[in-house]
Amino acid sequence: MNDGASARWVDLTEGDGPEGWLVLPKEREPRGSVVVAGEFFGVTPHLKAVCERLAGEGYAVLAPDLYWRGARRAGFGYDEDGRTEGRRLMTALRPEEVVADLEAAQAVARRYGGEGGSAMLGFSLGGHVAMLGASELRFDLVVSWYGGWLLDGGIPLAEPVAPVGRAAEIAANTGFVLAFFGADDFVMPLDEWHRVGERLRDAQVAHEQVTYEGVGHGFFNDERSETYDDKAAADSWQRALEALTRHVRR
Repeated sequence: MNDGASARWVDLTEGDGPEGWLVLPKEREPRGSVVVAGEFFGVTPHLKAVCERLAGEGYAVLAPDLYWRGARRAGFGYDEDGRTEGRRLMTALRPEEVVADLEAAQAVARRYGGEGGSAMLGFSLGGHVAMLGASELRFDLVVSWYGGWLLDGGIPLAEPVAPVGRAAEIAANTGFVLAFFGADDFVMPLDEWHRVGERLRDAQVAHEQVTYEGVGHGFFNDERSETYDDKAAADSWQRALEALTRHVRR
């Protein structure tokens, strides 16, 4: 545990509903709130470490357990068993349920976030979830690391319309969108990534897309040596922190 943050599971609603991993900065008032969604492996040690890093920067951070309807506090390894279980739970997610969980998570995070704004960050499946949140909820900043199925769909969560298919709603709800992508990503083709940008521009979404050449999917996760790229990870993290300072910190 980072000495600069305190963490615990919290209920997001009354009754037997969703939970979230809440991390608060120590010895300082939060400068804003951040909701974080991870890869399809659930609330993993890596995702918790990301939350701690953000809390160390002064934000109230909450990672909702999006799989709670099928398995509570799920967090899987990166082996084939973990992938199988992650795929099973991922394909059971439905957009209206995930949006309800994000709305509850945002409300709790804001309760602890002081006078600052509200952000949503996501990785892989979580990057898709972040853009889904952008189409339905009001965030000052949304950051998506290699989110897939953003425009052409391909999973139940992207039905009936993938998040960037609702770019007008993203423009109405979101202050700024920052998105990262490796040019060698196997989840979403480069052509779709370019069309995502075109759709966002046409809808006048304030945004920035950053493409890393020679980099594949999952480049931020340093627990996955086969896909991790230290330069892309460091650059994207610094860009995200700068965006948080501009759009969220008060």
